[in-house]
Amino acid sequence: MAGKKVIITGVPGVGKTSVIDGTIQKLQDEGVLYQNINFGTFMFEVAQKDGIVSDRDQMRTLAKDTQKRLQKLASQAIAKIDGNVIIDTHASVKTATGFLAGLPEWVIRELMPDIIVLVETDADQILKRRFSDLSRTRDIEGFRDIDAHQQFNRSVAAAYAMVSGCTVQYIANADFLLEQAVLQLSSILR
Repeated sequence: MAGKKVIITGVPGVGKTSVIDGTIQKLQDEGVLYQNINFGTFMFEVAQKDGIVSDRDQMRTLAKDTQKRLQKLASQAIAKIDGNVIIDTHASVKTATGFLAGLPEWVIRELMPDIIVLVETDADQILKRRFSDLSRTRDIEGFRDIDAHQQFNRSVAAAYAMVSGCTVQYIANADFLLEQAVLQLSSILR
């Protein structure tokens, strides 16, 4: 059974996982089912089996060719999944040498999403969330770096849409307004 393929993305700390989890629960309560697939988890599991990482936060430090190979394997596996699928990923990854497209042409052509949703909020809120999340090892960035990353994500989302023919939507996930973000995403996915 074919279904919708929806890519949901945002910079680290924007709260996209919280928005996704709340939306999946809300839609499930309404009888609309979506499977949540984390693109990075697929990549991490392969990298772990290959013995090249032991920690998920090491993924962004891998060589570009290694990341490309892992992206290709993940996109091929995810493309085969039937039904409504949310693909939780990053539109781009900040590396030591610059931004790396999280969904390059060969990944987008494999996935062929129906829609890409960018979850965004103010840089100060993202920075505060990053500092309070002790479960992850995150790079320390300033407001300008976060704003630049969000702007780059908008640019690559437009490029992804050009390749796949999908639409792009933006959702604000401001502090204390998670329910509004969940309602907005639910409306888009219904």
